[in-house]
Amino acid sequence: MSDKRLGTQTIKLENPPSIVATASIVGPKEGQGPLKLYFDEIIEDELWGEKSWEKAESKLMRETLAKILSKAGKSPGEINYIIAGDLLNQCIAANFGLRESEIPFLGIFGACSTIGEAMGIGAMLIDGGFADHVVSITSSHFCSAEKQFRFPLELGSQRPPTAQWTVTGAGGVLLSKQGTGPYITHVTIGKIVDLGIKDSNNMGAAMAPAAADTILRHFKDTGLSPDSYDLILTGDLGSLGKRICAEMLEAQGYPILDHYNDCGLMIFDREKQDPHSGGSGCGCSATAFAGFVYAEMTKGSLKNVLFVPTGALLSPTSTQQGESIPCIAHAVSISTSISS
Repeated sequence: MSDKRLGTQTIKLENPPSIVATASIVGPKEGQGPLKLYFDEIIEDELWGEKSWEKAESKLMRETLAKILSKAGKSPGEINYIIAGDLLNQCIAANFGLRESEIPFLGIFGACSTIGEAMGIGAMLIDGGFADHVVSITSSHFCSAEKQFRFPLELGSQRPPTAQWTVTGAGGVLLSKQGTGPYITHVTIGKIVDLGIKDSNNMGAAMAPAAADTILRHFKDTGLSPDSYDLILTGDLGSLGKRICAEMLEAQGYPILDHYNDCGLMIFDREKQDPHSGGSGCGCSATAFAGFVYAEMTKGSLKNVLFVPTGALLSPTSTQQGESIPCIAHAVSISTSISS
């Protein structure tokens, strides 16, 4: 077995890549939430000057990449790979938004876990000596996601309390072989977990077991504990999913609540903005990390973070055919010091 592998699902990076730049652009609702000061740009409306919501999402992806490169002082030709994905059929937000970048492209789909998957793959490419600079980026859009997965907005359908609000936004990071941190030190690749939930308006409950499974495996593989982290941050479980995840881990002897939060609960004010159970979408964890988490780590307020984006691997077709919802979560361990 490779000496970089720990246990069954975790990679310990021998040469941890540095996160040298991030960027995030969000929609107007997100720009009114608790994290508004951390985002690079807040657009005024969901169309952002485009003719469709899908084109607006591609623009979110394209402009976020431009901001990352500008912050890092890099040209597209200096980037070895861009790893990207989104929620739309065949990942068209990424494919169309990044088609003119001329950067070698790896399109992936992990639903709302995509930024974790992209960061993990990018980190392993750099650690393995296959790249010096990799951009990992994802996006989502409330209007395009609702149209694809649930109901046309024009119907004004009643949303149940367990429903979440898909974040309009794109977030990404530039990983580099050289840099001053924060560093990605470990990657725990999740397994597909499906406990039979079929309600596409209850994503938090569907995804929580996958998040708990990956976090538990990370602790067992590495020998670390909840106290090893200042923050354990899941992607978009919302209020119900967060509670289920914490209860499942506590039952296994890993109480995490003292260190635990969820991006879906951070990005909106549930009392004033009424996102119901919280935020969701590829852009939820991506913008929360690229904005809030990265800023707090560079300031030194957070030193060790376990970032665990979560995804529901359903499609409109599978939902219409009555299938259950397979889910996934990937964990990325990030530290301001390689020695920690």
